[in-house]
Amino acid sequence: METPKNSIQFKVWGKYALFTDPITKIGGERCSYHVPTYEALKGIAKSIYWKPTFIWYIDKVRVMKPVRTQTKGMKPIKMTGGNDLAIYTYLVDVEYQVLAHFEWNEYQTGLAKDRIDGKHYQIAHRMLERGGRQDIFLGTRDCQGYVEPCEFGEGEGFYDDIDEVAFGLMFHGFDYPDETGQNELVTRLWNPVMKHGIIEFYRPEACTIRKFVRQMQAKRFGLDTNLKDVETEYNEIIFNAGKEDGIL
Repeated sequence: METPKNSIQFKVWGKYALFTDPITKIGGERCSYHVPTYEALKGIAKSIYWKPTFIWYIDKVRVMKPVRTQTKGMKPIKMTGGNDLAIYTYLVDVEYQVLAHFEWNEYQTGLAKDRIDGKHYQIAHRMLERGGRQDIFLGTRDCQGYVEPCEFGEGEGFYDDIDEVAFGLMFHGFDYPDETGQNELVTRLWNPVMKHGIIEFYRPEACTIRKFVRQMQAKRFGLDTNLKDVETEYNEIIFNAGKEDGIL
């Protein structure tokens, strides 16, 4: 698989992760999948850098450390007030390498003039070097994560010598109306297989198992709103970087 245009490669790690299996939510419990979902990794990429001008696509993830779990007793807040008792099963001491790239969101026609891939690409890499523009979470807000640039495939991974591991039917991600042009929210499912520690993700449109969730209206953006164009944002970042380096 060739590295797509406008790609970033990064390492993400943390003490805990909770990529919740939706089936375990029914009774108020939470149990993590053994590997991160496409949607969770997409959220991490968006925390590094995102604008509605483009869509992040996750190409591959490499599992670097052994899958280990830890169960905790939790007291989540009930909708009716007070606290409930629940058991959450987390992944412990996780580390992944991720290959992702962005493509233009053709449904955001108001941002056509903002499609300057070189500038977005440079900003994405600068934000990655700084550890992301927003806080990084591994599935849920209580699982803090950290990111830094890496070369996908470098170093030794725990599952490098294992030919194949199948994980059965798993949640892949959501089809949002602003990314599909359809005024509906849809869930995607798929059957991931890890080969030598690497999972290659299907593109969203290649997932054949889908479930309608609800009607949903797309949010439209335009450069005439309070959204900065990439030229302005890029120049501000370069200027601030120059001040930090003592050049300006």
